[in-house]
Amino acid sequence: MKSLLYTRTGDKGTTSLVGGERVKKNSVRLEAYGTIDELSSCLGVIASDPRCVSEVKGQLMDVQNELFNVGGYLATAVAVGEEPRCASLDAARLQTLEGWIDALDEQTPKIRAFVLPGGCELASKAHVARTVCRRAERRILDLAESEYVDPAVVTYVNRLSDYLFIAARYFNFVAGEEEVVWKK
Repeated sequence: MKSLLYTRTGDKGTTSLVGGERVKKNSVRLEAYGTIDELSSCLGVIASDPRCVSEVKGQLMDVQNELFNVGGYLATAVAVGEEPRCASLDAARLQTLEGWIDALDEQTPKIRAFVLPGGCELASKAHVARTVCRRAERRILDLAESEYVDPAVVTYVNRLSDYLFIAARYFNFVAGEEEVVWKK
């Protein structure tokens, strides 16, 4: 027999963390990992666009997998006095992300202006993902004010927003679209 998709356990506004502890659905912790989930959905929209080049699509899919790990980490309550690591985030993972940023930046013309979100549709999608990424970072920092959060999580999400910025610029470049720049 097929299991039910709905459990009714969250009908009163609570949900279970990894380990079973029930918390309010609007808790700081839920906001943090819920925004990571929203970010992953944004990345799925970009990766599913047929104009997304295969190299970047593969990178985005790798990031989505990493964000699932980060979400699981954030969905796990931390006991007072403990400082658990997000096991999948190590120096190599961050170096890979920085390498992708550098590679896209090398292919994209230099610019000396503030870039506004826009250009081609794919770049616009990347800018939306970038802003969701920044919000995820803020929610994670909110959580870190009251409970321990592995600093590698904050670093990774911060760097990911840089990646999404250069990805947007790269998408505009590939599409032959001019950057939308701020005019004072």
